[in-house]
Amino acid sequence: MKLRTDVLPAEQVYAILANERRRRALEQLGNVGGTVTVHELSELVASRETGESPPPKRCRESVYTSLVQTHLPKLEELGVIEYDREIQRIELSRHARDVSLYTEIVAKGGVTWSELYRALGIVSLTVLLAALLGTPLVSAVDPVLLTSLALALFAAASAYQLWLNRFSVLRQLRAGRDGLLSRGRS
Repeated sequence: MKLRTDVLPAEQVYAILANERRRRALEQLGNVGGTVTVHELSELVASRETGESPPPKRCRESVYTSLVQTHLPKLEELGVIEYDREIQRIELSRHARDVSLYTEIVAKGGVTWSELYRALGIVSLTVLLAALLGTPLVSAVDPVLLTSLALALFAAASAYQLWLNRFSVLRQLRAGRDGLLSRGRS
């Protein structure tokens, strides 16, 4: 496996994330999980900003203008999106993952995925150690069974997270496959 050497520098990621509308646009692109028109994206962002569906026309127009004049060109220049100006289509690109790594995803309970995995690890290890040290009640359960249950919890949490992020994962897999195919033709 080859490590990527073209990762966006942190300063550029922070510049991207510094603008709330740009963050919302990237969030909505990630939620859509495919190609979207500028009009559709501006509607989604405006709806998120106002909390109204459909959002007011003035807000949609404001979002559309700022996306076309400022945000989309910047995101395209940095390789975060692919933006076809002629047909007004946008799609997340290879550097979108670099940006998303800086925006920790929060699970439904208000806990980030990394916090959830850390908690699962600490609780699993603590219970297993308690069983091995002979703590009453816990030591009555076979340590192999406890370890299997812990691994099953990790697998379930991972499967759920993958399901929630399936569009992004599929896009990354397709991009990797397409890259391998294009190199094979060269």
